Amino acid sequence: MRSGGTLRYMKDMEPSEPSRLALPDGSSLAYRSTPGRPPTVLFLGGFTSDMTGTKATALEAHCRTRGLSYVRFDYTGHGASSGVFVEGTIGRWASDAVAVIDRLTRGPVVLVGSSLGGWLMVLAALARPDRVAGLVGIAAAPDFSEDLLWARLDEEARQRVVATGALEIPNPYGPEPTIVTARLFEEARDHLVLRGPIALRCPVRLFHGLADREVPWDRSLRLAKALQGADVTLTLVKDAAHRLSEPADLERLFTAVDELSEAAEATTR
Repeated sequence: MRSGGTLRYMKDMEPSEPSRLALPDGSSLAYRSTPGRPPTVLFLGGFTSDMTGTKATALEAHCRTRGLSYVRFDYTGHGASSGVFVEGTIGRWASDAVAVIDRLTRGPVVLVGSSLGGWLMVLAALARPDRVAGLVGIAAAPDFSEDLLWARLDEEARQRVVATGALEIPNPYGPEPTIVTARLFEEARDHLVLRGPIALRCPVRLFHGLADREVPWDRSLRLAKALQGADVTLTLVKDAAHRLSEPADLERLFTAVDELSEAAEATTR
């Protein structure tokens, strides 16, 4: 399987320091870019995660083998980028993704979004529809702040968020809780995408685990139904949890990226 060689390659691939993209407000985004032919594959990570994760680095190695241009980066307040996580918002992170598209890529792009990144890829594609040649969602979590967090809070917890400006939620991947701010909840309501049709018609490939406890698989089903394009497929993986980073999951990811990249190449010849 291709992923075996990919995972071995990942161990030695990181240079000492990432590159940095300066933004107009004085902040900067850390990123790593692999040169290659278009389309550029751009990886959008999850909530509180960074660009050093298994999927991001494995996909980089795969794209390098295929000769495809590839970019991975950290949102503001994530990983090696500047800023503080608790000051971040959905709109800010979506604008980070658009800035990367505008300034670090040329020609068509294929966006690969994991969890939160699955929401941000939709927002970025809506902002740059002429640039985006395809979307790949991995346990996509559109509208999660409203539907998976706020909707599950009782009235006492909601009042606490309003009064204190923040809420601590359990972190399934570490001992420290994740802090979600009232500002994030409020600002995210301007960026909800599942309240009506989504005016995107590029090909889309979605993957979701049936055993995902963080983001239920019906998120991806709702996203598939909302997208207006005809070429949308959803693959449900039995017994798979949220991360979808096992070798078989990576194989499915690589196949989807190859398919959409080849289709994008064919349209630009």
